[in-house]
Amino acid sequence: MLSKRIIACLDVRDGRVVKGVNFEGLRVAGEPAELARRYNVEGVDELVILDVTATIEARRALADTIRSVARELFIPLAVGGGIRTEADGAAAIDAGADKISLNTAALATPSLITALADRYGSQAVIVAIDAKRSGNGFAVFARSGTTAAERNAVDWAQEAEARGAGEILLTSIDRDGTKRGFDCEMTRAVSAAVSIPVIASGGAGSLEDFVAVFTTGRADAALAASIFHYAETSVEALKRHLREHGIPVRL
Repeated sequence: MLSKRIIACLDVRDGRVVKGVNFEGLRVAGEPAELARRYNVEGVDELVILDVTATIEARRALADTIRSVARELFIPLAVGGGIRTEADGAAAIDAGADKISLNTAALATPSLITALADRYGSQAVIVAIDAKRSGNGFAVFARSGTTAAERNAVDWAQEAEARGAGEILLTSIDRDGTKRGFDCEMTRAVSAAVSIPVIASGGAGSLEDFVAVFTTGRADAALAASIFHYAETSVEALKRHLREHGIPVRL
């Protein structure tokens, strides 16, 4: 079995790390470079920077923030937010990103997934899917969870894979920031529908939440923010707990 990845997320607004609940009520949680330095030392497998208001404010992800974070890391760095064109993707890569995360732009222009995959390889292209429960399915939302995309998360994940995406970053808007656990049902539904890795996001509040999403949720990686930012647990303690439950992780 491949090792499961633990990923820390820095939601950035105006150059500061912020965190909210259900994508709302953002409050400052620290400085990007400082947190990146800490996570690099603590043993996080990857780091994601999401410029949470870049799309809404129609601007590129902050290149200076990417550079300052990249200087602190010896692990893969993914960047999302405000990447609407190949040029935006190139700017993020040039600033130090190893991967590009597409969300709203991929929904609006699915061919962008293929264009960036052709240019940088599928391993460098993540399609982020923000979804809420809707009836018996999972409805996709764009623009930081503010606009319904009229798509189902499972179908959209399959299309993203077919277009060249190398990973799916699946966030439960319902669980975001609540610490009530990952939406394992949604994660399992998407994981079963695609052959590329699925990163579960939204709701991490305890060590057991990670065990659940890797077992019943069938996630390949789990992303969290609050539980790490506020030192509610350490990456070392989390990985030790996962290994005790038979879940392979990188030490």
